[in-house]
Amino acid sequence: MGYKPTIGLEVHVQLNTASKLFSTAATSFGAAPNANVSPVCLGLPGALPVLNREALDKAVLAGIALEGQIHHRSKFDRKNYFYPDLPKGYQISQFFEPYCTKGRIIIGKGETQKEIGITRIHMEEDAGKLIHSEDANIPESYVDLNRAGTPLIEIVSEPEIKSADEAVDYLTRLKSILSYIEVSDCNMEEGSLRVDCNVSIAPEGVDTLGTRVEIKNVNSFKAVKASIEYEMERQADLLDSGGSVKQETRLWNATLNCTMSMRSKEEAHDYRYFPDPDLTPILLTDDEIEKIRQKLPELSEQKKKRFIEQYELPEYDAGVLTVERDVADYFEETVRLGAPAKKASNWIMVEMMAITGERNNTLKDLFSPEILAELIGEIENGAISGKIGKSVFEILINEGGKPKEIIAARGMAQISDEGQIAKIVDEVLGDNASAVEDFKAGKDRALKALQGEIMKRTKGKVNPQLANKILLEKLK
Repeated sequence: MGYKPTIGLEVHVQLNTASKLFSTAATSFGAAPNANVSPVCLGLPGALPVLNREALDKAVLAGIALEGQIHHRSKFDRKNYFYPDLPKGYQISQFFEPYCTKGRIIIGKGETQKEIGITRIHMEEDAGKLIHSEDANIPESYVDLNRAGTPLIEIVSEPEIKSADEAVDYLTRLKSILSYIEVSDCNMEEGSLRVDCNVSIAPEGVDTLGTRVEIKNVNSFKAVKASIEYEMERQADLLDSGGSVKQETRLWNATLNCTMSMRSKEEAHDYRYFPDPDLTPILLTDDEIEKIRQKLPELSEQKKKRFIEQYELPEYDAGVLTVERDVADYFEETVRLGAPAKKASNWIMVEMMAITGERNNTLKDLFSPEILAELIGEIENGAISGKIGKSVFEILINEGGKPKEIIAARGMAQISDEGQIAKIVDEVLGDNASAVEDFKAGKDRALKALQGEIMKRTKGKVNPQLANKILLEKLK
């Protein structure tokens, strides 16, 4: 209370190229330690970097998608300090002339909508990874250089974010855009998307910004929200007690739910940036930039608007379905195969996304759009009821197969023969005389009881609309 926060985010995104930024070494995740290395990664004498053209094209596409200004000239610089996990002792990055500046991301909805500026996007190589001994009696660290040289783009926002919720909204939109244009898998668990949060607070009514603290390498949106909220509270407590906030880099400890001091914050001059003498400047023509721009697909906001207009979906449905490109594609394929749009939307959002959220996989990992379209079709044509459809769905999830084959093999087909249904209704009415009398006395609950008994006797397989019609006719 009494303080206004200022938040800026630096997001490191691994580009999904097959090889590294300046060498032909592979970028595959999960390889044996130090398997994906080359003389360039190892910093061996005489090994010279050569820029990966695919990485450049994907970086430019990201800049275009984020509405940034792509510069015709940019260049690489050396960022110097002791890297135990980068053998040559410096990182190749872009400091003086980044390839992209002045982008933006729109967050919020309606009256709460606002624009968050992007200061710059630059390319750089990743460092390796230190693995520390988990045994306190063995004070050793091991170096895995598989990540060293992996292509990254760093997206630096303007300090215009005012809350942890806005930060998560910004990151959600950013991840959606990058996933749509397929420049990264954005897998935070594998380190493909990492976030540094810069947080400061200042008293309300004061124009100057507070002292900035950086929270380094936050690896989930949940942790981003928690770490920012904790850091704002920590800084407020310091100021309230008469202390001051120290400029530093901190880490988020998810076990203790707090930030912890890592080191004093470096300034740009501490890195002794200078142009990399082994790499020539990047020169892009208007034709080259336009050629990359032509690869830009329909993005989530455009797709959301189209889903509302073309499929007549509620705004909420369209919003959920278009956050991730693979979900949107799955929905459209299901509809193309004959499923009504709203029915397909309901099944995907309510049934399928609940399971993918638990299992951390994709819709296609559960089953194909063809299977979902067939399941919905069997419900729509009256072959099975909606209730039985849920049972078929469970079988599909747990055992696989095809809806029609499951329905036939397990005798799950819906009872739609009027004569057969009439006989069942007569039996229910004869066995439930008191409920019939209650219905005639105007008690609505009696009708529901009779309907439930019909469903129970048929194990949910009776056509509910037809059964209800026959039941009401006989009651009257």
